[in-house]
Amino acid sequence: MDAKELSSKTPDQLRDELLALKKEAFNLRFQKATGQLENTARIRQVRRDVARVSTVLNQKAAAAASAE
Repeated sequence: MDAKELSSKTPDQLRDELLALKKEAFNLRFQKATGQLENTARIRQVRRDVARVSTVLNQKAAAAASAE
């Protein structure tokens, strides 16, 4: 997931994406705790994707606030 492709999405789409990523992170944490996690690198990917989406959302909010 690139920041470039995220910046082309609307804030509503970004919020939906953020919600889906947080759910996935929750499920991955449960899999890790129960010993069922196969791809341990996925936790890192999801955490970074959450950070990317949050950053782009904050940038869009700041741009909207400064435009007004």
